[in-house]
Amino acid sequence: MVTEKDKLFYQNISLQKLLYRLQLLLRELYPEAARPRTGIIDISFHRDDIGRNPIPKEFTPTLIPIDVTGATVILVDDVLQSGRTIKAALDELFDHGRPAKVELAVLVDRGGRTLPVAADYIGLTLQAGPDEKVTVVLHSTDPSHDAITVAAAPRKS
Repeated sequence: MVTEKDKLFYQNISLQKLLYRLQLLLRELYPEAARPRTGIIDISFHRDDIGRNPIPKEFTPTLIPIDVTGATVILVDDVLQSGRTIKAALDELFDHGRPAKVELAVLVDRGGRTLPVAADYIGLTLQAGPDEKVTVVLHSTDPSHDAITVAAAPRKS
C-alpha cells in the first residue's frame, strides 16, 4: 500500500529531477555570472489541507539562494490542477521577500482550477477529469524515457 508519506517522497524525487534538469539547461544557456539562480520552496506549512496531511518528518526546507525582493521569480511545477499548491508556494515565497514579478512554468496543465491561477509557460495541456490523476515521471538519465500518465485517481477511504 502506498502511503501519503510515500507519495510525498516520490513527488519530491520527481521535482528534484526537474530542478536538476533545469539547472543543466541554464548552465548551457548562460555564463556563470549571468546564470539565473535556482532554489527550492517547501509548501508544507502553507497547505490548506494540513489537518488531513500532516507535515512529514522528512521534508525539504525552503532554500532560496538570493534575496527575492525586487527580483523576477519563475515558479516551476510538474502538474497544475486546482492552483492550491501554487498559492501555498506564493505564500512561502512572500515570506522571504517581495518579488517584482512572479511567473509560473508547468510541465502539464491538466485543468480543474479552483483558484484563479494561470501558468505563463506550459509544456502540455490536458483535459483530465476530477477523478483522474495526472502523474509526471522523469527518468534519471534519459529524457526519452520520461512519462506522463493519466489514470483513475485512487479512491479516498
